[in-house]
Amino acid sequence: MLAFLIRRLLQGAVVLLAVAFLAFLLFQHVGDPVTQMLGQEASPAQREALRADLGLDRPVPVQFARFVGHALRGEFGISLRQARPVATLFAERLPATLELALVAAVLAVLLGVPLGVYVALRRTTWAAKVLMGVSLLGVSLPTFLIGILLILCFSVLLPWLPAFGRGEVVDVGGWTTGLLTADGWRHVLLPAVTLALFQFALILRLVRAEMLEVMRADFIRFARARGLPDRVVYLGHALRNTLVPVVTVVGLQLGSLIAFSIVTETVFQWPGMGQLFIQAVMFADIPVMAAYLCLMALVFVLINAGVDLLYVVIDPRLRTGRGVA
Repeated sequence: MLAFLIRRLLQGAVVLLAVAFLAFLLFQHVGDPVTQMLGQEASPAQREALRADLGLDRPVPVQFARFVGHALRGEFGISLRQARPVATLFAERLPATLELALVAAVLAVLLGVPLGVYVALRRTTWAAKVLMGVSLLGVSLPTFLIGILLILCFSVLLPWLPAFGRGEVVDVGGWTTGLLTADGWRHVLLPAVTLALFQFALILRLVRAEMLEVMRADFIRFARARGLPDRVVYLGHALRNTLVPVVTVVGLQLGSLIAFSIVTETVFQWPGMGQLFIQAVMFADIPVMAAYLCLMALVFVLINAGVDLLYVVIDPRLRTGRGVA
């Protein structure tokens, strides 16, 4: 088990190093930071002085080592657009994105898993057919259209919920959150539902498919032959074996919620990382783009490591080293 974890950590380190190299290439080949920071009117002496301050006059391997060292300390330089440290910008925006992704993930899992089990066990009922229809819409409609429809229904026609912004937030030890205020919850509901709908539909359909497959297995027939009650057969045996692929998908989708919430944040003007990244792309703000790339890689590596640990809880074979890849 220890060797399994060490191997996963080494693989994650290799992935992060590769992503750091790609981010470093952005600095080398996308635009000239000296020109962007000083403008076209700067003298050659000013350009050379700034190039020396930024370390751009050093050999490429030295620059890459310096970039990795700064990245390990969370330093990605100064935003070319806002002239502020990138770490400060991320500290201001990251709580909003994590808050939105967390609420969306909780909604998707709490609704998707039990309803997926229900649809698998009661697949001939009208409620199951309605849920499957809703899930089909969830995986078919684009996110921006779902957001616009929700705004039309619940902010324009029925003015119950706000259509943009984060609402009232409170500072808890330097971390801002709107989940401790009623206004914050009113603002987060529409973007969270928009972001969660695709994940909910995916989880529901996956749980249904895996549950139907597991219910045909021999050990389920043996459990029924032993006279075990349906609740034990469904929840104790079938659902437990269904959760392994579900945990994998949920973990990857949680990373996607954080990394690819750009469309939802744009539609609802949510002040998170997605909006910051869009602005960075529009203005070729290379430090912000590189930092975002490294941060999202770290998020996926950490989530995958957490998923691997959950496998140990779900699948007892991993505790003895069997079935470990």
